[in-house]
Amino acid sequence: MCEPQRNADDVELAKFDDLSRHWWDPEGACRPLHEINPVRLGFVEERSGGLAGLRVLDVGCGGGLLAEAMARRGARVTGIDLGEGALDVARLHLLESGLEVDYRCIAVEDLAAEQPESFDVVTCMELLEHVPDPRSVIHACARLLQPGGHLCVATLNRTPKAFALAIVGAEYLLRWLPRGTHQFSRFIRPSELDGWMRDSGLALRGLTGMHYDPLHRRYYLGPGVEVNYLAHAVRED
Repeated sequence: MCEPQRNADDVELAKFDDLSRHWWDPEGACRPLHEINPVRLGFVEERSGGLAGLRVLDVGCGGGLLAEAMARRGARVTGIDLGEGALDVARLHLLESGLEVDYRCIAVEDLAAEQPESFDVVTCMELLEHVPDPRSVIHACARLLQPGGHLCVATLNRTPKAFALAIVGAEYLLRWLPRGTHQFSRFIRPSELDGWMRDSGLALRGLTGMHYDPLHRRYYLGPGVEVNYLAHAVRED
């Protein structure tokens, strides 16, 4: 059973529980997550100076795509989520991969109260735009980091271009994602994210855009944060 929940949207949780059976199908409804996973992993590994031996927390881990990838690079990974269905899939997949990941159904705020300053790296990918209070998530992530620890975040910018590509294009025209996956009002401007980080004792160290090459069906990092972007911050001593 899940531990007590807060800062969660039941509608959003239901959306992702409905996707649970597709998490590890690279050609199914979660195909975009499979395509961005190598980019996310590379960003986290480069920004943290390598993952081997580090204690890493993946907030909103879903079915475990990034959590397993980081464990494969030698990290000691904990994955948390409030979706029981996704966590069931994540735990089951460990039987196939043979990797070790500690999966827990717990809110990040509750884990921060339980285990402050416990992690070298915290990742929070494609989660902030799905929760009622993203500021609270950032604050909890900061509490979970050791001084000098790294936070890596991926989210969507609240711009007309992001609305056109991430919602109209990806959900309605190309049908890469189920309709209703995103709400434009919950997209987050980099300036907002930076403010929450500073309020939480974090120093923003870098922003980069995540772009899609439809010809080669691959994502890549580069200038321009108008749609998808990745942010790296460090907890100040």
